[in-house]
Amino acid sequence: MKFTKMQGLGNDYVYVNCFEETVDNINEIAKKISDRHFGVGSDGLVLICPSDKADFRMDMYNSDGTQAEMCGNAIRCVAKYAHDRGLTDKTSISIETLAGIKTLELNLENGSVKNVRVNMGKPELVPKNIPIDSGLDRFIRQDVDVDGKIYKVTGVSMGNPHAVVFVDEMPDMPVLGPKFENHKLFPRRINTEFAKIVDRKTIKMRVWERGAGETLACGTGACATMVAARLSDFIGNEADIVLLGGTLHIEWDGGDVFMTGPCEFVFDGNYNID
Repeated sequence: MKFTKMQGLGNDYVYVNCFEETVDNINEIAKKISDRHFGVGSDGLVLICPSDKADFRMDMYNSDGTQAEMCGNAIRCVAKYAHDRGLTDKTSISIETLAGIKTLELNLENGSVKNVRVNMGKPELVPKNIPIDSGLDRFIRQDVDVDGKIYKVTGVSMGNPHAVVFVDEMPDMPVLGPKFENHKLFPRRINTEFAKIVDRKTIKMRVWERGAGETLACGTGACATMVAARLSDFIGNEADIVLLGGTLHIEWDGGDVFMTGPCEFVFDGNYNID
């Protein structure tokens, strides 16, 4: 199976062009190919597929083999692959995901995609739709007991569920991340962002991703953090979200969320799926 390794701010995935390749037993392949010791090594597997609703369809799987609805870093890489590998010559494209159809504007440099601005859609704030087991209309800075300590949590869905926690100092991610991910409040598990406000236009963030653990960046998580910070009036309508792998620029004025960030090829290869 031919594949391409790509990354957006260090959030790396293995991409397969399903216009040319067929992948069976996807969940197991995703686990094996993502293994950083015995496989290619990645945060997951992304299939670039035909769509009857949009220009392309993105099917993605976490490194534990579970299917994910959406990834902001991965979708930018899909756009770069589609343009730079000749699947389209358009600089405005649509991509179907399990979180809906996203529109992307491709910014070129010397004929190749340098960065992409993605319309990530409107955030979902109703707890039952995130989902969070709560009878509230909104879940904004609510007290949540995790391992005997109270955290102020804001729930946001960007097509996938997020719990945003504003902190003064970053916690021990390998210890605390799984406890949030598997907390009883979150029936489909949760992606958790630990965010520190730097100023009115800058937020530092680390992320524990459902099904993948801590990653260097998370596009949907950056968007969820922007929304949570704006709801608490910590920032204005746009901000730089500084992650371990780099910086995303996020805009939200109460409507659709827009994310701008880079995307890069790493290498091409062949994987024996037998």
